[in-house]
Amino acid sequence: MRLDLERVSFSYAPAEPALQDVDISLRDGDSIALIGPNGSGKSTLLKLASGVLRPHAGTIHVDGRSLASLSPRQVARRLAMVAQERPMGFDFTVREVVAMGRIPHTGRFARESHRDRAAIAHAMDLADVQWLGDRSIRAISGGERQRVYLAMALAQEPEILLLDEPTTHLDLRHQVQFMSIVAEQVKGGTSAFVAIHDLTLAAQACNRIALLCEGRLVAVGAAGDVLTRAHIESVFGVRVVIDTHRDLDAPFVLPTLTLDTTSNG
Repeated sequence: MRLDLERVSFSYAPAEPALQDVDISLRDGDSIALIGPNGSGKSTLLKLASGVLRPHAGTIHVDGRSLASLSPRQVARRLAMVAQERPMGFDFTVREVVAMGRIPHTGRFARESHRDRAAIAHAMDLADVQWLGDRSIRAISGGERQRVYLAMALAQEPEILLLDEPTTHLDLRHQVQFMSIVAEQVKGGTSAFVAIHDLTLAAQACNRIALLCEGRLVAVGAAGDVLTRAHIESVFGVRVVIDTHRDLDAPFVLPTLTLDTTSNG
């Protein structure tokens, strides 16, 4: 499956563009880390890609079909979104929340099939939330909830994962576990857009990096081509050390406690 954003622009208010002329494509088995300062347009791009928002200019296509022409159920069978926050209006159990990922395939009131139960159990096992199954979604920590929402997305069996800062509430172990799950899904043929602040983790987990600043795409490509001192210091306004560890096939980014006052960040 292929997701193409072509010259996409969007504004929340007149004269305040959130995204401007963004061209980016997600191919089969591709994973792109979206990086950039707060307010650079990462979350907006994901909302546009998921169909939650519609572009004011440009086009978005899924396998050559306009995203706007697809029904919500057709979109949900192809794409799954894990947002930063997902308020729950009712006191569902964790398993009930994960089971919601099957709705695009079964309908809202259908009985669970053997395949549904297997998909739910597998997703909960992958996200390490099976032991929380009978707990209330409101009674667990923010990090645990984020893993539950990942399990719900995996139960959906999407071809494309859209992840908006998914590791924000996670401890170090579960950050690594979360991104390892995403990387394994990509190896299996799923594609992923991941908005993330940890540049080193992004470089290890994703095939490509897309750097956004003030709604514009600054650079997109391999981690070594995008995660350069010039790019990072210019966009983020901090001085960094960038190197490649002998055990990692990706650059790591170490910020120093010095602001770059000449940057645009």
